[in-house]
Amino acid sequence: MLQQAAPLTAETPQSLRKEFRATLALAVPLAAANLLQMLVHAIDVIFVARLGDAALAASSLGVAIFGLLLWTGSGLVGASAPLIAAELGRRKHAVREVRRTVRMALWLSALVSLLFMGICAAGGPIMLATGQPAETSARAASFLLILMWGLFPMIAATVLRIFVSALGRPTIATAITFGALFVNALGNWVLVFGHLGMPALGLHGSAISSVMTSVLMLAAYVVVIQSDRRLRRYRLFGNWWRSEWSRFFEMLRIGTPISLTILAEAGLFTGAAFLMGRIGEAELAGHTIALQVAALAFQIPFGVAQAATIRVGLAYGARDHRGITHAGQASLVLGIGFMAFTALLMWLFPHLVLSIYVDVDDAKNAALVGFALQFLVVAAAFQLFDGAQAVAAGVLRGLQDTRIPMIIAICGYWIAGYGTAIYLGFWTPLAGVGVWIGLAVGLVVVSAVLLLRWRMRARLGLLPA
Repeated sequence: MLQQAAPLTAETPQSLRKEFRATLALAVPLAAANLLQMLVHAIDVIFVARLGDAALAASSLGVAIFGLLLWTGSGLVGASAPLIAAELGRRKHAVREVRRTVRMALWLSALVSLLFMGICAAGGPIMLATGQPAETSARAASFLLILMWGLFPMIAATVLRIFVSALGRPTIATAITFGALFVNALGNWVLVFGHLGMPALGLHGSAISSVMTSVLMLAAYVVVIQSDRRLRRYRLFGNWWRSEWSRFFEMLRIGTPISLTILAEAGLFTGAAFLMGRIGEAELAGHTIALQVAALAFQIPFGVAQAATIRVGLAYGARDHRGITHAGQASLVLGIGFMAFTALLMWLFPHLVLSIYVDVDDAKNAALVGFALQFLVVAAAFQLFDGAQAVAAGVLRGLQDTRIPMIIAICGYWIAGYGTAIYLGFWTPLAGVGVWIGLAVGLVVVSAVLLLRWRMRARLGLLPA
């Protein structure tokens, strides 16, 4: 069995240091893969933007629907992380149990992809119902009809990424995502503008490139798993038709709250964009840039949270209370510590940070940059809480505790956060800054309550007997 699956029972301070190193070793490649995945999607924007504003607007609408569905599906199959980790921690029959969990996660990937493809097929009417222009909606709908074929390979690849990471091979995810970056760039270059003898397909070419990249990523995971001796012994793809309905519904029980939690947070920031759009175009542009900076920084604690779920899950399966404590402490220190570093960067070098996305010295960007700088001050203030809520949710998922954290997220983000954003944004002179203060309030409330729940884990009966 993997060394990382061993229970952490030593009472010496060295055991915590070892846990810190183990968590770091798992979190770094996962965070790197998250950052690379952002770049993979950024490649599409870079190429489509050269087609003009109309094409970019259509792709943005299509990606908004597709991304929401992809995140939902990934959250559902994300339940496989704590289940696999617990099975590895228990050790007994681990190979068989992990194989069954992965199989049911792949089944869930297929079923939810079929459902979401139906939603994508209705993308045109959905966009028209939200008041989008007819021509833009038509282009976005045709774009979405191609892009939707990438749903299953992307969600299934998430399952296999969780598997290889739990088995101590997180660098596989980093390497495959790094390769996908180049594949997508080449695909866009060839298909969008018509190079190497291929026709110029424009917006549709970008969608085809994304689908091809997702299929190749899934294929790469399969090849690596079948080639690696330690991974191959799990025989993940044998008897794939055998059902394990109790495990399937257990995954739904854990995964559905994860999906709704993700939607609650994503919806808060998406809703803030609608509020900002009512305040002014320059404010919305500044909001978009500042949010990109915050999203980039968030990928690190998100990677730590993914590692935390696995590390806590291993100790949970081994019924090792001290190991659970050490895994949680190490993860929280890493996640919050990094966000403290990013907060300092935003406070001390805001122009440098914004220059990643926009030319801060260009006069035509003066209004945009001015608002982005204001919002970045608030973003710097809530960095610690953003990291805390992400990792706190991750450690609680390691305990297979997802339902109450979902309720905390929905109430914290939408009642405390969005309510504050509406009030300060439209009933006070703060305007756009008030909206961002609302985002901060939501993150502060959620992080505080989740950390309190983690601290009271024994009293609340969340620990294994």
